[in-house]
Amino acid sequence: MKYYLGVDAGGSKTYAMIANEQGKVIGAGRGGNGNHQKNREQAEDSLQQAVSEALQASGLIKDQLECSWFGLAGADRETDYKILRPIISRLDLPRTEISCDTWNALRSGTEKSYGVVLICGSGVNCAGKNPEGVTYQCGGFGYRFGDFGGGYDLSVEVFRSVLRADEGREGKTVLTERLTDLLGYSSVSELREDYLDHHRELPPHIAELLFQAADEGDQVATGLLIRQGDELGLAAAATIRQLAMEKDTFDIVLAGSLLTKGDRSGIIRRAIEQRVKQAAPNGTLRILTREPVVGSVVLAMESSGLQVGHEILDRLSVGNIPSS
Repeated sequence: MKYYLGVDAGGSKTYAMIANEQGKVIGAGRGGNGNHQKNREQAEDSLQQAVSEALQASGLIKDQLECSWFGLAGADRETDYKILRPIISRLDLPRTEISCDTWNALRSGTEKSYGVVLICGSGVNCAGKNPEGVTYQCGGFGYRFGDFGGGYDLSVEVFRSVLRADEGREGKTVLTERLTDLLGYSSVSELREDYLDHHRELPPHIAELLFQAADEGDQVATGLLIRQGDELGLAAAATIRQLAMEKDTFDIVLAGSLLTKGDRSGIIRRAIEQRVKQAAPNGTLRILTREPVVGSVVLAMESSGLQVGHEILDRLSVGNIPSS
């Protein structure tokens, strides 16, 4: 029997999962922040913890692992890999592969080995792989480099919209009362002065205010969510064109908390679909329902030559992941 380790590491949590070649999960582990760009030492500790817990739960030793796949947030460029390779090598595993966490999210969300993935969580990212195996990443580096959205950017947009509405530069919005209540201020002027005086950072969960406000018909909130979807759709369309996938049949996997949990009424999703269908009529949007770590295990299996179908995917999806 052969065994495979998959790891999914993001800015808030790290998951590790070990399964056999039939897709039966035999061990799992968890750690905290796994993004080296946030805190390198913390990320290494989280990876060590998650992998150790998974090995202990499985009853295996490291040498019994056929392949280990690490899907890591922040694994975007060669400068990142120069940091990450030594971190992974210190885990002392027999055979390892590293990729950006976009790829395990994609593989977790589709039964095909190719497609496009859109991530909208604290930030945004887009990547794709065509049937020939050619890959392309569009964005993922923040607003200055062409991105728009995710929790951090949308929180700024909510803040700006409330201040603009207070000054009369924008229409009235229920976000005004929601934001001042959330941050503990009695008025917009009090909020403005305190943030000007103390240069405070905006918490990304402010973005969550948009969804309820939009459901209630607030035009400002609705407009921001539509823009978020349109921008994600533009990234997907650009990726599709770069990979010459306009006539292909494939899945566009929607991942990240704002897409899988926040967008309950589908405002963002409908805006994405409009852009995607213009670029690739045979593309189908799929909301990610499996944990992305499942995709890491699948990638470990496929890199060792295994063919992974829906039966293995289904078995992996019911594997237990320890709660925080």
